[in-house]
Amino acid sequence: MIKNFQIGKFRLNENSKCIIVAEISANHTQSLSKTKKLIDGAVKSGADAIKIQTYTPESLTIISHNVSSKLKKTPWSKFSNRYELFKKASLPFDWHEELFLYAKSKKIMMFSSPFSEKDVNFLEKLKCPAYKLASPEITDIPLITSIAKTRKPVIMSLGLASLKDTSLAIDILKKYKSNNFMLLKCTAVYPALPEMLNLDSINTLKKKFKCQIGFSDHTIGSYAPITASILGAKLIEKHIKLDDEKKSVDSFFSTSVTDFGSMVMDIRNANKSKGSKKYILDKKSIAEMNTRKSLFAKTNLKKGMILQKKNIACVRPFSGLHPKFYFKILGKKIKKDIKIGKSLKLEFFY
Repeated sequence: MIKNFQIGKFRLNENSKCIIVAEISANHTQSLSKTKKLIDGAVKSGADAIKIQTYTPESLTIISHNVSSKLKKTPWSKFSNRYELFKKASLPFDWHEELFLYAKSKKIMMFSSPFSEKDVNFLEKLKCPAYKLASPEITDIPLITSIAKTRKPVIMSLGLASLKDTSLAIDILKKYKSNNFMLLKCTAVYPALPEMLNLDSINTLKKKFKCQIGFSDHTIGSYAPITASILGAKLIEKHIKLDDEKKSVDSFFSTSVTDFGSMVMDIRNANKSKGSKKYILDKKSIAEMNTRKSLFAKTNLKKGMILQKKNIACVRPFSGLHPKFYFKILGKKIKKDIKIGKSLKLEFFY
């Protein structure tokens, strides 16, 4: 039995639509007005929820210039160390309350990814409705414990998680009776390439952990979230940026507001097109059944004639004899005169 997942007004189950979360991440560029524009953009695009990240540099690293703090060769390696990157990318705590209220005024749910126990405690004071555990935090047992104790909805990203890591994190949630959780299939590469995604494992994860599975997307474009939604992902998370944003530390793999809106529409249509596992014809298709072919007299037919190929037309509409009788009536004798264009019937022959 696959468990349902409740987040805000959304109850995600096997029959529910996929919901879409706009991840602001560092695309705020530490501008309050720009962050509000991103919220406006997410609302306009049709997103169901917005996610931010709540941390200080100390939540993730320490002030150090030793080797362990240096970054691998990525677009982020322009920063001398992790501390400087996180300092630049963090959303000021002083803005959080105002942003939560702003999102509420726009009638869209906003929740956050905390990165330390301090961050969780801060968000609890703001009545954050749900928590997302980022991929690298899958082994942060103190953080998972603090999140579990809130018993709020929990979303865990698996981009850097082994199955054992995932099981351990879930055990901690259950220990504190935090049973309302879901997992996100994720590839923690920025940007991720198609061959890295392994989206077919979505249902494998669902069966193994008996919970709803979503997809945290880091690809360029919308093909991956559309595919994930068709394969059963019940939540799509994707980074959003303003259309003209080029300077944000996350802009190189994020989706513009305009493209985000197109993606939302494509996912909605993909979900509608999925339908059910039962093979059925659409009602409007059934109404067009008469556009199929049937058998008609291709020439004037006289009583007593032997019906030949040259006398029969298999054409539209479907108001005559079914074409499956084509070979059955060939060579038969005609009972009465039949005019050209007349739809044929079995009783016309013997």
